[in-house]
Amino acid sequence: MNNRQRVFRFVSSVWVIWVVYFLFLAISGKVSGKEPRTGGVFRLKSFSDEFRQQLDPAQPGAYIFISEQIFDGLVKLDKKLNVVPGLAEYWTISHDGRIYTFYLRRGVKFHNGQECLASDVKYSFERLLDPKARSPYYQHFLNRVVGGVDFRVGRDTEVRGFRVLGKHIFQIEWTHPYVSALYLLSMPFCKILPRDLMLKQGKKFFYRPIGTGPFVFDSWIRNARLDIVGVRLKRNDHYFLKPPYINMIEFCPFFSLDQFVNQEIDSIPVLSEKLLNNHFQIFVDGSVNVFFLGMSCHLPPFNQKKVRQAISLAIDRQDLVKELEEARYLREPSFQFIPPRLPGFFPQTQEVSTNLEKGFSLLREEGIETMEVTVDLFLPWPRSEFKIKFFRTLRHQLNPLGLKINLKYYRNLEEIKISKRPYLVLLQELMTIPDPETIIHPLFQSNSYFNLIHYSNRQIDDLLKKASVQRSWSKRIKIFHQIENILQEDMPAVPLYNQQNRVAMQPYVRGVEIPVLGFYYLNTRKIWLDKE
Repeated sequence: MNNRQRVFRFVSSVWVIWVVYFLFLAISGKVSGKEPRTGGVFRLKSFSDEFRQQLDPAQPGAYIFISEQIFDGLVKLDKKLNVVPGLAEYWTISHDGRIYTFYLRRGVKFHNGQECLASDVKYSFERLLDPKARSPYYQHFLNRVVGGVDFRVGRDTEVRGFRVLGKHIFQIEWTHPYVSALYLLSMPFCKILPRDLMLKQGKKFFYRPIGTGPFVFDSWIRNARLDIVGVRLKRNDHYFLKPPYINMIEFCPFFSLDQFVNQEIDSIPVLSEKLLNNHFQIFVDGSVNVFFLGMSCHLPPFNQKKVRQAISLAIDRQDLVKELEEARYLREPSFQFIPPRLPGFFPQTQEVSTNLEKGFSLLREEGIETMEVTVDLFLPWPRSEFKIKFFRTLRHQLNPLGLKINLKYYRNLEEIKISKRPYLVLLQELMTIPDPETIIHPLFQSNSYFNLIHYSNRQIDDLLKKASVQRSWSKRIKIFHQIENILQEDMPAVPLYNQQNRVAMQPYVRGVEIPVLGFYYLNTRKIWLDKE
């Protein structure tokens, strides 16, 4: 049996185990034999330790979970990652793969009673491309939609490739065939907003946002000092699909472990090992959340490929994951830029081991005996015990190479981009669709807004362009295998680990379906509370 067959059998076995496990958990709400009951408030603690008052789905700071409750898109993904209808009842695709025509469901209402029309869809997509909206997601459409560039730079007042063909018919014309178009339209920033109300209220709209989703914004949750610390949503009884069972959702990062133990809240990240040895339900999601250590490729010494390779050889991923162990996450060392859990990709048969001697050899080839250089390590604000552990572990592992590391916290991405001193930065990319482009393009395409390391490789840019118009999925995967090989050689960032979330829920929480892309996509419409 060759290595590829062994890997295939290993991956297949792992997937079978996970599928059986997920199915077992998914049906846990039905084992009681009871019919779902309506009512109750579903209270959950978020994964973050702070609350961001950002409910605009076009902004990277928005909570995916909240956006999924308030808003809908044209299409969405089911639990098997199939594209299924959302606000669009059905769609057609032209023979050349460039024109997508969407036929909206009739009678779907925004939460204020206004009907959702094709003009709302056109406005919502044009808003992503409008510089005034300051959404970084414009990049997904700019060169792909006919007229995207002309609208962005002000030569046209509308995007020619976004067309209203009737009250309930909307059309997109792509510049080239785009095999992942429907996946793109399922992403959380592609939500549909009410055009007239947005034009009237502007930014104030997001103080009390209105969508078509299964839950309606009710109020902000405030603490004793009247600071906003969370959000409260109520059921949309007029939802165009089956309305939820629960009456309300309360979402707050400041809910505590004691509140969960006392059954005052219903869902919480696994904050303590004691939750694992109790009667609570424990769920592990299927998210693909990848972390890299990026290096400022435009500044010495990281502008030298062999220096970056030496950094990679100095990092012990196994030790790093062990030092960063937390009950709320499952982390596994990563040695690839494209996660092996994606279709068409396999784990490396030989893991890259730490090899300081080889790292020193690479430095000597560049005429460097020891680097003796001070660099900044950028981590996102706020401070946390986890980030301190990460900093200390990395500092210890890179110290033999002569690197001196200062810890710096950033509040916005521009702080990193304008840095004049060489730096390292923890890069994170949560995969929102099962497409390797959603990791590679944001982090490593030369002109990407999220390319924080100033990495530029014309070959990768050309391959990404080639992949974007490739209609054969198998040929597209081959292109990304080429990109993986280039990144492994160039090493602009070091793959560190993949992360999955662990969540504890009360025994009475029923109807939980494990989201393949993470708990951020938890289907709350099926959740019900089996308690008096």
